[in-house]
Amino acid sequence: MPVNPSSPFQPLSDKDQMSLLVRVGYFLRMIDIGHSLFALPFAYLGAFLAVGGLVSAHDFWLITIAMVAARTAALSLNRLIDRHLDARNPRTANWILPQGLVPLSAVWASIGVSFGLLFWAAAKLNPLCIKLAPLAVAVLVAYSYTKRFTWTCHLILGLAIGMGPLGAWIAITESLAWTPVLIGLAVAFWIAGFDMMYASQDENFDRQEGLYSMPARFGVPATFNISAGLHLLTVLLLIGVGMIQGLGWLYYCGIGTAVTILIYEHWLVTPDDLSKMHTAAFRLNRYVSLIIFICTLADLIWI
Repeated sequence: MPVNPSSPFQPLSDKDQMSLLVRVGYFLRMIDIGHSLFALPFAYLGAFLAVGGLVSAHDFWLITIAMVAARTAALSLNRLIDRHLDARNPRTANWILPQGLVPLSAVWASIGVSFGLLFWAAAKLNPLCIKLAPLAVAVLVAYSYTKRFTWTCHLILGLAIGMGPLGAWIAITESLAWTPVLIGLAVAFWIAGFDMMYASQDENFDRQEGLYSMPARFGVPATFNISAGLHLLTVLLLIGVGMIQGLGWLYYCGIGTAVTILIYEHWLVTPDDLSKMHTAAFRLNRYVSLIIFICTLADLIWI
């Protein structure tokens, strides 16, 4: 039973337990825990391709811990740094931190614990992982400040998430190769493409606040064209991965399905109609990485 922090020997009352559960729920909403599906499948893809099949349970769980910890730390830090901007933005004013629904001390604690878990998992995997962990942390931390000085912030976000497949490959092989680099670039362009589309909702706010983004710099129509180009590069890079690894038809079925989803996403949301942005950016995109991973795994096992 949870213990009352003000009196360590007394259990929490039902009311306090409910309050604690509500706070935890708010925290999970703040870090968009459900959106972990964006990054995890591609990280697993890097690991499974590194061995040409299933990885050990030991490596699988350590990679999962490292990825979830890195994402939790990055999202917590981003929400913390941007909380004042989010409070002024009509679209985000009702988010968790602007409303004060999670204590700042809890957010700082989550950042510390998450980075601690990331370094612990990296150390358990191999020496190269722990050596590269500070570089990964530096990119994750730097991203939250980039929209204050460069419109390439979307690409830097893509780079931060694209490090996942590279890290997973290194976790398995303690070396680097072209395959994880191509997967990482594919993820970077995919993430950057839909992130800049999503940022189109804040075009006017970004300009008013002097923030940098693709929509604020080039306008929404041009941003959508750039996004489409980046998603085309994503597909070409993934085809390149299949050719290098000698993958079979199941892998390419996954790529074809992902292409269909991306085309539908760009059809669903246009520069003149952003009303379905949440569906396009989050509900649809989460299936892209998941489908590609499942099809790749099936190809590795059966083909």
